[in-house]
Amino acid sequence: MSVSGFELLCIMSVICVIQVLICRNYRGDVDMSEIEHFMTLLMDKEEEGTLSPILAHGGVLRFMWIKHNNLYLVATSKKNACVSLVFSFLYKIVQVFSEYFKELEEESIRDNFVIIYELLDELMDFGYPQTTDSKILQEYITQEGHKLDTGAPRPPATVTNAVSWRSEGIKYRKNEVFLDVIESVNLLVSANGNVLRSEIVGSIKMRVFLSGMPELRLGLNDKVLFENTGRGKSKSVELEDVKFHQCVRLSRFENDRTISFIPPDGEFELMSYRLNTHVKPLIWIESVIEKHSHSRIEYMIKGGKEYLMRAHFGLPSVEAEDKEGKPPISVKFEIPYFTTSGIQVRYLKIIEKSGYQALPWVRYITQNGGKTLSHPLFSLSLFLKYFLQSPRTMIFNPAVIVAN
Repeated sequence: MSVSGFELLCIMSVICVIQVLICRNYRGDVDMSEIEHFMTLLMDKEEEGTLSPILAHGGVLRFMWIKHNNLYLVATSKKNACVSLVFSFLYKIVQVFSEYFKELEEESIRDNFVIIYELLDELMDFGYPQTTDSKILQEYITQEGHKLDTGAPRPPATVTNAVSWRSEGIKYRKNEVFLDVIESVNLLVSANGNVLRSEIVGSIKMRVFLSGMPELRLGLNDKVLFENTGRGKSKSVELEDVKFHQCVRLSRFENDRTISFIPPDGEFELMSYRLNTHVKPLIWIESVIEKHSHSRIEYMIKGGKEYLMRAHFGLPSVEAEDKEGKPPISVKFEIPYFTTSGIQVRYLKIIEKSGYQALPWVRYITQNGGKTLSHPLFSLSLFLKYFLQSPRTMIFNPAVIVAN
């Protein structure tokens, strides 16, 4: 993958003008004035309804872009670049800038021109991504002043260290590790109640506040591990599409399925996974409609044996509207202390040469993903039926149930 240039543009919504804020030419094979063609292409494609994340100009030049808030981040290339890597790099830029400036918007860009150009020079060299870890970048590109050092300049240890994602000499008065297992349920249901697509997308996120250079070992109820160790009848989960943080020792995982790593300091995502399996819906939506004249509809919101609610919505007349063209229903929810897949953390060991005691905390959360239920007759209906395989207490907040 190689990128010829990078541009950061801002939308001035008042007068409908796109203005270039930042521009960096990495290879010199693309004239930076070509970005004006991107603006024209963007507006033309948007009017035609054929807008795509890749815009071609002249059969050679390609603009690859993403939008964040009111900003466009654009990469240009004349070569046959790997598009997925280019977009990964653009999203990485958003992440790095957001960690530096908290909010990535026009004002923060204008207030930090110098630092942004320094970051762009470190993020990419001659069109190839280089250092993209924000924790490493923050060690030698800072927003604070430095005293003059007359000695020979030395790169930070993390740049050349084998463990580049963690600095040495970190100390905490209280050593703690927080681990969150978060699962999103993606469910697509047709108008007649058939499940068209169901999957579970999960991630394990950590917040690490440990001194020194600790090694962590994480054990899950992995199906492959249980079968290899003769525990095939135990409750286990078969993980698919597993993606690890760079700190995980992949060779160790391949050998004995142990997740061993030296963690970065602070918050990061350790791994993500997917289970393409049949999901029993946690929340189901049906409808009971009573029409009152031509401008009012009554919706009954039913919650099984415990809840019975009625909601009235003042609506304009919908008698003449196209009933088939109304959008489907989207559901939002969050269930603590529960995972749909049944994944469990069997152990979390913390090993450090000083031998200090650390406190590990584990939390499970199940939340909505892309849960959509299609209905052919109307666009607003709420009928909730909550059930779990084991008895649990759920705090229900009507505000988290959204119908589009």
